[in-house]
Amino acid sequence: MRWARGRAILLSGSSPPGAPVAARRGPPEPWAAPGRLMAASPTLSAFRLPPLPTIREIIKLFKLRALKQLSQNFLLDLRLTDKIVRKAGNLTNAYVYEVGPGPGGITRSILNANIAELLVVEKDSRFIPGLQMLSDAAPGKLRIVHGDVLTYKIERAFPQSLKKEWEDDPPNIHIIGNLPFSVSTPLIIRWLENVSHRNGPFAYGRTQMTLTFQKEVAERLTANTGSKQRSRLSIMAQYLCNVHHVLTIPGRAFVPKPECGRRVHFIPTVEVQIPKADRTQARTMVARAACTWVGSDRREYFIVQLNIPVLYHVQSIHSPCSCTMAVMMLEPVSTFTFQLGSRVAVDVGVVRFTPLTQPRIDQPFKLVEKVVQNVFQFRRKYCHRGLGMLFPEVQRLENTGKLLELADVDPTLRPRQLSVSHFKSLCDVYRKMCDADPHLFAYNFRDELKQKKHNKQKEGNKEPCAL
Repeated sequence: MRWARGRAILLSGSSPPGAPVAARRGPPEPWAAPGRLMAASPTLSAFRLPPLPTIREIIKLFKLRALKQLSQNFLLDLRLTDKIVRKAGNLTNAYVYEVGPGPGGITRSILNANIAELLVVEKDSRFIPGLQMLSDAAPGKLRIVHGDVLTYKIERAFPQSLKKEWEDDPPNIHIIGNLPFSVSTPLIIRWLENVSHRNGPFAYGRTQMTLTFQKEVAERLTANTGSKQRSRLSIMAQYLCNVHHVLTIPGRAFVPKPECGRRVHFIPTVEVQIPKADRTQARTMVARAACTWVGSDRREYFIVQLNIPVLYHVQSIHSPCSCTMAVMMLEPVSTFTFQLGSRVAVDVGVVRFTPLTQPRIDQPFKLVEKVVQNVFQFRRKYCHRGLGMLFPEVQRLENTGKLLELADVDPTLRPRQLSVSHFKSLCDVYRKMCDADPHLFAYNFRDELKQKKHNKQKEGNKEPCAL
């Protein structure tokens, strides 16, 4: 028995961090998926977790930290995790599949929702002991799989009795997860393909999903026709599912704060003082410059590198505190101003997906994906520009015109102005053209460009013929 801030933490029999996962309560059910499991038979009675250490205490106890390379961000506020679970709908007696539970914040909220059983799949072995603590506190409720969600086969994870016909109401199975940003887009594309083929998590029927994404991605998934956020994700999600952006969580609620890779250039101007005496001591001078934020008392120190022959040109300005960079021109004075670009914390959007009984585009997923990708790769151009890339160069102009004419689509519409019905018409016509020409669907304009480039290089390497 260990103690943390006056709370008892039961650790008897739990595995140390990194230890292999083993079955805790007898053999798994016959319908349980293979893998390294901790399981117990489902219980349908009302349940509430006993008092447990906080998520922050769990992180300290097992010395956990978020790994940037895995895009890990912990949500510690259980009020927010409760909100996410409530947005998933009524989970009473439901079977839930949680993706990437991490230290177990959302896991606790799901267990408190009176579910029948929760299956969690966690790739990072550091989180297994903390999850095992939850399993000990919720006998018969939690199964833990140490594995990768991208390769885990969920088709056999739940009882076959839960299966429903596609046209019926959704089964009592839910997918919930705080997805790492690095895998969120490929994972949702894979699951949308599963929706199209009605396999994977959707072998049980129209399984509902409630997932977190970077707010910008959530807005793209739900963007309407004409919206600036309209993208490939908008079409691929909305032709297969009803998609709703149900909740926005501020980035500051996560530890660490999720950041976007772009830099913004409209944060306050700063003044930097560089000692004049240091300017001519070397061809390239490095000075430690004091920086004061205009309109405030905030002060930072920057490393400033100067190229002396071009006396007032700054090659780079770097702030170790805010990880910022800038390139600018100096005026012949000791004080100058510039604007910094900086990484900013991004908000997180919660999106709920409900598969449609009938897709809005009745064509193979790969065909729809190819058409949509080609259109949006030139998102600022007219749509005929991207559609032309579906055809070889010698047939491009003729076939693009034919495609647009038969689909009754205005060639001067921008990609974001195309509705799902426009894409339905384009995909239907393109399918007929592919049926007429069996080699058309396999055509990739990038392969043609590479071949042309290779041929030019080959011709350039030929030696001139001697006279």
